[in-house]
Order: sequence, then C-alpha cells, then structure tokens
Amino acid sequence: MKKSKIRIILADDHTIFRQGLLALLNSQEDFEVVAEASHGREAIAKVAELKPDLVIIDIGMPELNGIEATKQIMKDFPRTKIIVLTMHNDKRFILKMLQAGANGYLLKDTIFEDLVQAIQSVHAGQSYLSPKITSTVIEDYLQKCMANKSTDVDDLTPKEREVLQLLAEGFSSKEIAAKLFISVKTVENHRKHIIQKLDVHNIAEPTKYAIRHGLTGLD
Repeated sequence: MKKSKIRIILADDHTIFRQGLLALLNSQEDFEVVAEASHGREAIAKVAELKPDLVIIDIGMPELNGIEATKQIMKDFPRTKIIVLTMHNDKRFILKMLQAGANGYLLKDTIFEDLVQAIQSVHAGQSYLSPKITSTVIEDYLQKCMANKSTDVDDLTPKEREVLQLLAEGFSSKEIAAKLFISVKTVENHRKHIIQKLDVHNIAEPTKYAIRHGLTGLD
C-alpha cells in the first residue's frame, strides 16, 4: 500500500523564498505542497479550502501576521499542524507563536534536513524547536521561575485568585462581594492578603500581575 504524502501549505510573503522552499519540499517523496499563501488571510482561506496536514508559516506577513493567522487556524482547524519558519528569534515572537498553538519553530538559517525532520516530527504528533529556539524558551522559563519565586500566584488561595481576577477586570469591592456571595469586609480582607502575598504596594500592581499571568483575558 502506497504511503500517503504529508500535505503542506506554505505561507510566506517572500515569493522567491517560498518558491525555492516549494521546490525543495516537493523533491521529497513524502511531502506535497498543495498551496501557497502570501499573507495570513490567504493562508486561513487555503486551510479552509484544502484541509492540509501542516502549514509552514512566517510571522511578518501583510494583512494578517503569522501569530493571528495561527490563532485562527488553531481555533477553526485544530487538527492542522503549524510550523513557524522565520527570521525572528526574539523570545516575544517565539512565545507568542507557541501560545498561539504552533507545534514547531525554526529559523530561516536552518538547514533543509532540519526542516524535513521538523515536518516529520510534528506530523507524528510531536513538537519541534530548533536548538537556538529551545535555549531561548528554557532561559525565559528559568527567568520567570526566579522572578516569581517569592510572588507566585500559587501562594494565593482559590478565593483570592477569584478576587484578584475580578479586581483586574475593574469590579468594585461591592460588586465582587455580590458576585462571590461574601461580605464587602471579606473582599477587603482578601485584597489585603493579595497585596501582602504578592509583596506589592497597591492594588494596581497585583492587577498588572493578574494580566501578566493569564488570570484575566485583559491585555
């Protein structure tokens, strides 16, 4: 029985790079590039039309960038795998793409054999990060661990975390009390404990903390 090919969409606004990559991928017997896209909206439309196994996508593209396109693809087509292939090695871009749902992240200076391995790994259900990217992600994780050592959200009780989120979302103590079926005095006590545990000086700081740590949808 003939093995089915991995069906791929390429999304990159640089035509020469995209066409060169297309030729390289189609030279592999296990791969088939089924479409190209020059911006994020086109990539989403192609995924909707062709239902590929995998999308190789850049970050900086016109009309809709790779981060937002990845979020949309993951929302609407969660079985589609995403590999980022980009020049951006800034940890902000790396983390945003991983948070958006990307399964792999490589830099454009990688060798073709590494991209082949990434495609095969991601298609098999694994994640793939190039060595440079892996070191950046680990470094960021360790920095966050050190920064949060004495101000970890896990130090808060479940009720304190609820209060913190509602504070971050702009609710008053009276409104929070009504939502949580507790007294205003209890809310104020929770506020005091939150400030003490997070080692901050006013309620604005734990509000920023809640946003940074994903306790609220605000950004």
